[in-house]
Amino acid sequence: MAKLTDLIDFQIENARSLSELLSNEKVAIAKRISKDIEQLAKDKLTLLNQLQQTDQRIAVHPDVNLLSEEGPLKEKIALIQSIMHDCQQANDVNGQALQRAQLSFNKLNNMMQESRGKIGMTYNAGGQTKTFTTLGTNIKA
Repeated sequence: MAKLTDLIDFQIENARSLSELLSNEKVAIAKRISKDIEQLAKDKLTLLNQLQQTDQRIAVHPDVNLLSEEGPLKEKIALIQSIMHDCQQANDVNGQALQRAQLSFNKLNNMMQESRGKIGMTYNAGGQTKTFTTLGTNIKA
C-alpha cells in the first residue's frame, strides 16, 4: 500500500497541474482555439478523475487519521484545498467565457442565416415581398 505522504504529494501535484491547465484553457478560450479547448477539456477530466481516485485511496488508507493530527500533513491538506478552491473559481470563469463565446457565435450564425434569406428577396409592384433564388445572377448583358 502506498504511503499516505506519497498520496498527499500526488494530490498536490495533480491540483497544481489542474491549476496550470485551467490557465491554459483560459488562453485557448480567449483566442478561440477550438481544438485546444477540446483537448484541454479531456485533460481536465483525466486530472479530475485522478484527483478523485487518489482522494478515495486516501479516505480508506489505514493512516488517514494522521491527516488531522500531524502538522505537516495538515498543512499539505490545506494547500490542496486552497489550490482546488482557486481551480473551482478559475473553472467557473472559464465556463462563463465559453458561454459568452457560444452566445456570440449563435448571434453571428443567426445574422448570417438571416442575410442569406434576404439575398433573394425583393418587392413587387404591389409592395409584397418576393423571393428570387437567382436575383441578378441570370443577367446576360
